Amino acid sequence: MPRSVEIDTATRRRGDAASLPVAASPRHRVAASAVFLLLLPTLAAAAVWPEQLGAFHRVSDQSVSFQSNQEIWDEYGFRDGEEAHYEGAGEQFTARAWRFQDSTGAMAAYEWLRLPGSKPSSVARLAAEDATGATIAHGNYVLVFVGYHPAAPLLVTVIEGLQQVDNSPLPTLMGYLPTQDLIPNSERYVEGPAALQKFYPGIPPSTAAFHLSAEAQIGTFNEVPSGPGGDLKLAIFSYPTPQIARQQTAQFQQIAGAMVKRSGPLVAVILSPPNPDAAEKLLSLIRYQADITLDQRVNTRRDNIGDLVINAFVLIGILLCFALVGGLAFGSVRAFLRRGGRGEAADAMIVLHLQDRSPSHPPNP
Repeated sequence: MPRSVEIDTATRRRGDAASLPVAASPRHRVAASAVFLLLLPTLAAAAVWPEQLGAFHRVSDQSVSFQSNQEIWDEYGFRDGEEAHYEGAGEQFTARAWRFQDSTGAMAAYEWLRLPGSKPSSVARLAAEDATGATIAHGNYVLVFVGYHPAAPLLVTVIEGLQQVDNSPLPTLMGYLPTQDLIPNSERYVEGPAALQKFYPGIPPSTAAFHLSAEAQIGTFNEVPSGPGGDLKLAIFSYPTPQIARQQTAQFQQIAGAMVKRSGPLVAVILSPPNPDAAEKLLSLIRYQADITLDQRVNTRRDNIGDLVINAFVLIGILLCFALVGGLAFGSVRAFLRRGGRGEAADAMIVLHLQDRSPSHPPNP
């Protein structure tokens, strides 16, 4: 089962870190620092589950990891995991937290970790409940409760204590998978060759071309009620551009028995369908819709002609005030300098006595 785990470290208590002896010498301090650095990843992972969770008290916690399919978990960006055991009110349950690199990896892990008989839950956007517990994805974390169905207030307490949460948007590819006749919990998200070989081995990884940043969403659909029956497994590959998708469509069409459809940057593939007509109907439901966001111009006060006129008069008034103040200041300074005798004297008037000059009396040289 995907939920099987292996214990990496022995069960530990929160107070273990406090029991380290105090170093009394530089050599001991160096050794204690080295031990702390070695225990730092463990202490960081232990910060997921709190001591008290509602009416339950944590009695133990430990680091955990997945037992098998390590290549797939590496493609999903698995980082670390923690398991805690709680008791209280006559009940007990186990809680596990898996941390991934980003929200896409956590979403892919959520689709795989939930049990086939799970039903959607309203406690979170990505949440499923079964008879034994619940599986919830939040950001880059996947929370698994075994033996307990958490309510929304308790889940909020856990989420608020999560560290290094990645809240990047989920890929839109999962929304293109048709919901009609889809078998519940059959969805699988593919980010690399290992997951593709696990969930749809008939498609060669070289044809999918993951080196071109391809990702895929896989789902299984119920058998056709009429005609030759059999479940249909549909894989939708997403590529960065429609040009790359068109190029890879030719590669998919070379697979024997493959039915292929391209829509924008999406390539839908069904291998060897038992009923080609049903497969053709399923492929017709794949329609790429580009999300185009147009920047809408927002009117401001500058677009109002009345405000423009008022602002022009305000500017004129400001300029007049500056001119008046400047003129008064200049005149006051000149008057002050003249009164103190430190200014320049008034300009003398030059008078030309033209009547004293005549042509018969030329001026002396």
